[in-house]
Amino acid sequence: MKNDSLLAIIFDADGTLLDSMYIWKELGGRYLRSIDVDPERNLSEILSHLSLEEGCMYLKNKYELKKTLQEIRDGIVRIIQDFYIDEVGLKDGVKNFLESMRQKNIPMVIATSGDRVLLNAALERNGIADYFDAVFTCSELETNKREKKIYMECAKFFGLEPHNIAVFEDSLFALETAKSAGFITFGVEDDSNKDEREKIIEVADYYTDFL
Repeated sequence: MKNDSLLAIIFDADGTLLDSMYIWKELGGRYLRSIDVDPERNLSEILSHLSLEEGCMYLKNKYELKKTLQEIRDGIVRIIQDFYIDEVGLKDGVKNFLESMRQKNIPMVIATSGDRVLLNAALERNGIADYFDAVFTCSELETNKREKKIYMECAKFFGLEPHNIAVFEDSLFALETAKSAGFITFGVEDDSNKDEREKIIEVADYYTDFL
């Protein structure tokens, strides 16, 4: 990274720092196997188009589960919690990149759509929690990444203008939001965004895999 105007960095978490996106494809299958039910081959493709509630309804009806919708939802949420607490790892090159930015005294924060408690557990277990000065979550700010609010709150925290701050995101819509708000944008390579990779490269100022 060679940009003299860069004074701070905002990182997304899932798919950017954490190698976590695959859990959403595996979630339905993991849940069914946890209750000794064999999932269909294309289950992840079917569930990818459904909300959590719709997915629970699909599993209940398709597999004739005797559990209530709430019990199914609770079981799926436990799998997500266990994944972040015990399993999720870092994307390749992330820790070295964070260390190089710290050596340059560039302050860093996280802006996430995920859960703060689970994220903190993942950061601590992977040894990178201390690299960040703050964590901002969409739920606590009552927003989402189709709105610029979370990025502007990070800018306010830094006391800097957007054009001095880099935003690292793996999702196209989040990059579009940050770009429209005037931030320096870095698209991050991830298997989950391969269908939008060309568009991400087109929209982002830079594209990286941290290596």
